[in-house]
Amino acid sequence: PDICFTSWLQRSIHTAQLLLSVMHWEQIDAIRSWKLNERHYGAWQKQNKDKVKAELGEKKFMAVRRGYDTPPPPLSEDDFVLLQKDPKYHSLDPYLLPHSESLKETAKRTLSYFYEVIVPQLDKGRTVLVSAHGNSLRALLMEIEHLSTNEIINVNIPTGQPILYHFDETLRMVKKAYLE
Repeated sequence: PDICFTSWLQRSIHTAQLLLSVMHWEQIDAIRSWKLNERHYGAWQKQNKDKVKAELGEKKFMAVRRGYDTPPPPLSEDDFVLLQKDPKYHSLDPYLLPHSESLKETAKRTLSYFYEVIVPQLDKGRTVLVSAHGNSLRALLMEIEHLSTNEIINVNIPTGQPILYHFDETLRMVKKAYLE
């Protein structure tokens, strides 16, 4: 790649660093943006997934977790104040921070970054590496692969398995391959 984009979250940064190191691409620029962060799960943040599922039931849990429009319950105001005080967000307008997000809201955030920052790099003919998270990547897949809100519900992106996309001159996807 010519350039790398990651979220502000450690697992995304670490994954990018690991991949760039293993491939001897340490000289590649890695640009971080909160807009590539994982979906904000609100009151479910840092909760055990199985425990939340047991409390809600499978159907309701999956409607929020895999659905497009339904956000989880929001953070309490006390927890939101703690989020605002997190040093990694000190430069960000606190009104931009979500209390929770649906996939739709995650897509809005992620795709704004995609079109404002990543697409101009692709337009220049640069090869781009994006190291992000399940839901921010699902938002990108929806756009790149022209998937509907119903289709994206069933999409599961394997952890740690890179996807290589080839685009034509209009940035329409012409080939997709999972890298081994």
